[in-house]
Amino acid sequence: MTVRTRVLRFGLAVALALSAGVSRAESLGDALVSAYETSGLLEQNRAVLRAADEDVAQATARLMPVVNWSASVTGAYSDLGSSIVTDWSADLSLSAQYTVYDGGQTQLAIDATKEAVLGTRQQLVSVEQQVLLRAVQAFLNLKSASEFVALRQSNVRVLTQEFRAAQDRFDVGEVTRTDVSLSEARLAAARSQLAAEEGGFAQAVAEFQAAVGRAPGNLGAVPAAEVPGTIDEANSYAIRNHPSVRAAQHNVTAAELGVMRAQTASTPTVTLGAGLSVDEEFNDSGNLRLQIGGPVYQGGLLASLSRQAMARRDAARSGLHLAVQGVEQNIANSYASLGAARSGVEAYRRQIAAAQSAFDGIREEATLGARTTLDVLNAEQELLDARANLVSAQANEVLTTFGVLSAMGLLTAEHLGLPVQQYDPEAYYNLVKDAPVATSRQGEALDRVLQAIGGN
Repeated sequence: MTVRTRVLRFGLAVALALSAGVSRAESLGDALVSAYETSGLLEQNRAVLRAADEDVAQATARLMPVVNWSASVTGAYSDLGSSIVTDWSADLSLSAQYTVYDGGQTQLAIDATKEAVLGTRQQLVSVEQQVLLRAVQAFLNLKSASEFVALRQSNVRVLTQEFRAAQDRFDVGEVTRTDVSLSEARLAAARSQLAAEEGGFAQAVAEFQAAVGRAPGNLGAVPAAEVPGTIDEANSYAIRNHPSVRAAQHNVTAAELGVMRAQTASTPTVTLGAGLSVDEEFNDSGNLRLQIGGPVYQGGLLASLSRQAMARRDAARSGLHLAVQGVEQNIANSYASLGAARSGVEAYRRQIAAAQSAFDGIREEATLGARTTLDVLNAEQELLDARANLVSAQANEVLTTFGVLSAMGLLTAEHLGLPVQQYDPEAYYNLVKDAPVATSRQGEALDRVLQAIGGN
């Protein structure tokens, strides 16, 4: 079974959970959908991507003719002694210029901005992963916090019974005042711990609202995500598909184009120009010119720009190497954490079984006088701690499986099969890439798009 098949199977499970009846508990899929649809961070980075798309439009516009107009009114006067003569003149002109040849500099700039757009798209995918992983963590933390509160409430009830029983036994002379005080002290500590867990629960609710965009409902169980069985399989997929690696690859290509552009800076530029002017008496004149020129000496500026472009290319290549290393390290860390979490779950289950058996036995022995009240309280506390540790370990196991997906670059709405209207990064780009004017059909379509997303 391939990595993609496993993940899509998990995504299908999420989608099926979302289609269940209205009386069901809130699933993780519900939370992920809300996080995707309400994330301000995603909206911010989508706007960043649209701004990068406009860089392509601006670079493309440099290949098009440039037309300008100007108008002027000039007043001149002469002092003739007894009178002042004023002479007014007006002029209206229209000029146009078109770059015929620039050594490919403009086209290289267009290609570089396109690579920058592709890199920014991958950065948006990385942000999407951050948003969804935060929602997963918030969901699991809130569920764990709820279970911790339930454990502490149960503990308070048990210790309240223990305290009353100790008080009753003291009244008939079976135990001492010390036993009663021990029970009372443990009960007070349990109430304090319950208050702390309730505070943690309130914080978890606040984080859920921030990460998901709404208040939580009754949270249901969360299945672990399907992940590849080996690190090698995960690495093989991630180093080819992780958004950070892809973004770094586009950065390298853009930097290499920057080097080529810097090397053509001394190429002559050929421009074609035309002008038309009309004065106040409607006398008109025009001109047509072909101009060629280029730099001769700029004090080493061009050589410096070329060296700078090479340095940026080298930095981009190193960035790609670091991105691959980072992905491999994150995958290794995720699998190590997953193995530890799974081992912890199994160990805590065995601990709970042993602690439950010990608690039952010690409590029975205490009724026969063979155990003290402190023995019973200690056994009950050990059982409570084991149960709390299991809750943490189970949540950590599930979270770590989603961490593996994130490390592979697969924690996205598309791969999880979330039933959302996915953002199409090409839609806006296709409207602006040819640099349409505001009055064109594409320009009017852009106005409607911007109005739909809240622009002016």
